[in-house]
Amino acid sequence: MTIISELIEAAHYLSSLGLSPGTTGNVSCKIDDRIYLSASGSTLGTLREDQLTIIDGEKMTGPQPTKEVPLHLKFYELNPGASAVIHLHAPAASAYSCIKPWSEYSAFPPLSPYLIMKVGNVPTLAYQPPGSSTQADSLTGLSVPCDSALLQNHGPITCGSVAEAVDRSIEIENSANLALKLAGMEARLLTEEECEHLARANKRPWGYSDWRK
Repeated sequence: MTIISELIEAAHYLSSLGLSPGTTGNVSCKIDDRIYLSASGSTLGTLREDQLTIIDGEKMTGPQPTKEVPLHLKFYELNPGASAVIHLHAPAASAYSCIKPWSEYSAFPPLSPYLIMKVGNVPTLAYQPPGSSTQADSLTGLSVPCDSALLQNHGPITCGSVAEAVDRSIEIENSANLALKLAGMEARLLTEEECEHLARANKRPWGYSDWRK
């Protein structure tokens, strides 16, 4: 299976889970120096290869790309090992993006070990209009390592291989669901020692430490 086929299959799968309603969300993959992005107005549940815009340096071919091009490009710039970027309007994560983040490095409190094992840091990026280049620039100013983020009043974005980006997107939605269900309750959070152990063992960024390498 080619990475493009894998990306399209992932888009269909995420849509089938209800994580990309209507024409919301966008996906991309990187092959060598070329980036393939879902077109503006495309539906992830029915995405086809001819609905991918190709960016090759300064050259752009194919249909009009998603307006989130700057955000995708910035994620690839900051995570050069990534081969895919996924941005969704997943219901629970989008709802949680309207809530004050738990900390500077994680929108979600560490309720489940899987957030740290699969994702790690999920900082909140302050609200900017969708497609804003300034939102992409705000990634550069982050003081914490990450390959996922929550766009305030908007939704999640993550990167990695196609499989990693999918897993991280789903885990972010699970973490948001869990946090929303426990809102107002005195939940037990994982301790800093427990979080660090999980992050180290799974090579994930957590807090101000980066164990990805």
